[in-house]
Amino acid sequence: MYKSFVLLVFLILLSSCKKKNHLLKAESTRIEINDQALSNIAIDSFIKPYRQNVKKNLDSVLAYSPEAHTKGDGVLNTAIGNLMADIVLKQANLVFESRTEKTIHMTLLNYGGIRAPIPKGDITARTAYEVMPFENSIVVVEMKGIDIKKLIKYLQNSKRAHPIAGLKLAVDANFNLVKALIKDKEIKDDEIYFVATNDYLYYGGDEMYFFKQGIKSYALNYKIRNAMIDYFKKVDTIIAKKDDRFIQIN
Repeated sequence: MYKSFVLLVFLILLSSCKKKNHLLKAESTRIEINDQALSNIAIDSFIKPYRQNVKKNLDSVLAYSPEAHTKGDGVLNTAIGNLMADIVLKQANLVFESRTEKTIHMTLLNYGGIRAPIPKGDITARTAYEVMPFENSIVVVEMKGIDIKKLIKYLQNSKRAHPIAGLKLAVDANFNLVKALIKDKEIKDDEIYFVATNDYLYYGGDEMYFFKQGIKSYALNYKIRNAMIDYFKKVDTIIAKKDDRFIQIN
């Protein structure tokens, strides 16, 4: 017993004598990465074929646009916004119908999500990456008509060209609602509608909180950018135009 006590005291004293290290100062050096930085030949040689393959995939011509389109070419709806909403509705429906045997009624995206114009001329995968650089994926939300009306009120108040498809709105000079149709039919409070949007908006982005009030959501694991690329591959010429999907009647 005595030996054990002595050993314990010895170990405590030994541990207390150990030197403790403390960080006194941290120094850093700024290394600027620019065109003057020296390249590493071995690394460059290794990544060269991958870089070339990426460029080839990004710059291969998929379609043609006879006109340039920007999100500033309209007030309540724009050609580029209409095109993006139509693409999401069309491409998402292919996936959604195959999984659920249900049909998407409408699409709502956000004006700020359009990050670049569609140029006149050749359209490539790079075009899709420039227009939609974010990793946003398509979500389909099951909503009652009463909640769709909250969505419509949001569009009335925002007075911006948020991309929509499948939904038609007309407002008066004071942005009071004159007409609201989904698939050219009146909206009923208790009827079920399936709305395609993106995950950013579904979780309340741009204050679109009405999506979380939906009955159920379906994550398609399908990026909007990829939907655009798939669409571009199918068409020869892109036709984008403003129309009557959201108008103001004076």
